[in-house]
Amino acid sequence: MNPALSLAEARALLLSPLGPVARAGQDRSRPRVSFEFFPPRSDDAEAGLWRAVTRLAPLRPDFVSVTYGAGGSTRARTHRTVQRILAETELTPAAHLTCVDAGRDEVDAVIDAYHAAGVRHVVALRGDPPNGAGIGGAYVPPADGYANATELTAAVARRGGFEISVGCYPEGHPESPSPAHDIDVLKAKVDAGATRAISQFFFDIDAFLRFRDRIRAAGVTIPLIPGIMPVSNFAGLKRMCGACGPAIPDWLAAHFDGLDDDPETRKLIAASVAAETCARLQEEGFADFHFYTLNRADLVYAICRVLGVREQRANG
Repeated sequence: MNPALSLAEARALLLSPLGPVARAGQDRSRPRVSFEFFPPRSDDAEAGLWRAVTRLAPLRPDFVSVTYGAGGSTRARTHRTVQRILAETELTPAAHLTCVDAGRDEVDAVIDAYHAAGVRHVVALRGDPPNGAGIGGAYVPPADGYANATELTAAVARRGGFEISVGCYPEGHPESPSPAHDIDVLKAKVDAGATRAISQFFFDIDAFLRFRDRIRAAGVTIPLIPGIMPVSNFAGLKRMCGACGPAIPDWLAAHFDGLDDDPETRKLIAASVAAETCARLQEEGFADFHFYTLNRADLVYAICRVLGVREQRANG
């Protein structure tokens, strides 16, 4: 991202006929996209989720993932949401699965239930600490459960018949002692059966590219999918990044400065920043993007349009 990008330039970039990919002089072929949703906690939230699903489904994403809440707090809702996606849409769901607050037998039963229901893609994560510890809090593995994402990945792989996506952290996991440790953990997950790595969201593109180079040098060859989060609530973004680690560049803070009471301009900036990030990554050879939607479709839909992702009929 150009740190000197002005609001006027961002607006022109977002609304130009060909968008930032064309400006960069790159191939404008359709990138592959995937979307992440979180399960609703109320009837109103469920209605909002399905509005987002309905809005984004015609873009024909490669898959859509459905998360667990902290401490596995939304496990049952996650399962119901995945089942509804299977029953009511033509989308391919990827179900999140965590180690938190569940024994091995319980987790294995969930894996089998997903397979029986027709789910063939699992996102295997350790999960956030339970009991209100929050992201980055102390994690204690269940005595009779899987200790970490590597063990969970191996359990899913033993069942067979699944794609297995795992998380990775370009700027470091909050509990990691070093960048080398992060790479060792990712390599262990690949050895256990992981077939795709989806990154934590980020804004420092150079840091992400350095991470890409380090894992490739270490022999990790599975697809690395950038995680993109278009966020228009800057105060909320600061809280989120404070908990889970991604750096907020000074230029990004400057773009949002003084816009607390201007949500429309914040949305425009959020979409412009995310579209420019994707364009820069396309220059680097990336053709897959995983969008953390926060169950809101408007920004993600606009970014996909800028990137050349258009509605498609069900038959392709």
